[in-house]
Amino acid sequence: MATQRVDILAVGMTTPVGLSAQATAAAVRAGITRTRESTVHLSAWDGQRLGLVDERHLHPLAPALEKTATGLSDRHRRMLRLSTLAFRELLATWKPSAPPPLMLALPEPPPQGMMDPVGPGFLAHLGQQTGVGFDAGKSRVFRQGRAGGLLALEAALALLASRQVDCAYVGGVDTYLDLGLLGRLDVEERLLSEGRAEGLIPGEGAAFLLLTTPKHTQSLGLEPLAHLLGTGTGREKGHLYSDSPHLGEGLTDSLHTLFATVPRELPKVETVYAGMTGERIWGREWGIAYLRNRDRLQEKYRIEHPAEYLGDPGAALGTLMVGLAALALHKGYRKGPCLVWCGSDREERGAALVHSY
Repeated sequence: MATQRVDILAVGMTTPVGLSAQATAAAVRAGITRTRESTVHLSAWDGQRLGLVDERHLHPLAPALEKTATGLSDRHRRMLRLSTLAFRELLATWKPSAPPPLMLALPEPPPQGMMDPVGPGFLAHLGQQTGVGFDAGKSRVFRQGRAGGLLALEAALALLASRQVDCAYVGGVDTYLDLGLLGRLDVEERLLSEGRAEGLIPGEGAAFLLLTTPKHTQSLGLEPLAHLLGTGTGREKGHLYSDSPHLGEGLTDSLHTLFATVPRELPKVETVYAGMTGERIWGREWGIAYLRNRDRLQEKYRIEHPAEYLGDPGAALGTLMVGLAALALHKGYRKGPCLVWCGSDREERGAALVHSY
């Protein structure tokens, strides 16, 4: 649980629909889709549909990493390249005088016995690749996939509340362009295809936020994009890889925790950014959580599910949706408060509340 309001000062993104946060937000607002058939052939159909950033738009791997990259998986390398422009974009607003800590969401570890494509040195490699300085000693990695970005937000809010730092970076990056991963999801019948009524479209992306305290924002003479009012997390025992019944308790608990941190007199939620990726479980889970928290939402709330346009960006989803909400509120084309929620393949669930300045 995190209770202190913080400012979202800047957002950076690289996605299949945009090479910057503003471009991505504009494309999602316009309903532009960038998922298409690829040259990846799996059992279900010819040319698996994917949401990918065009190779020519990805920043090359840093020369220092190229020399030692033989031990890095293709997925690890691509995630570093996806992160470059998105992380650097934060510095266009303001460059911190001291390197802030980074709370970073990464993919969930693979099943036991399978090689982990994300190496332990990812944070150090990210610093080399992007040139963005961050406090490695206070930084943390969250290997919880989609919900990881919201767990990372929770950790950042706690760190800011402790007054150890004035600002913090929060990010998430992932790609499904991994033949081992795609093959496993295909066998599990989780991918959308001609022969399946439901399923996710694999995607990729990177999204980063610069957070600071309202007092620090004021001292800098800057205007934030939006406020982050709080976060809530929970665990779903009946997750995708569990034998337990799916009861929707993880997301319900996340919302209960979140709403307990904000005043009852706060206006009801007007817009929901939902972690729906095309798999039926997320619609069921939201339905249960909504019914148990509907007194905190407007009767005719608006729902957004960005994965519809860019595919499932995995561990980037939580941070990406918080960034989209902040930009939408700042531009005035969505009403707040905005509720953001998403769930991981396994038990982690998370939620956040974003409101206008």
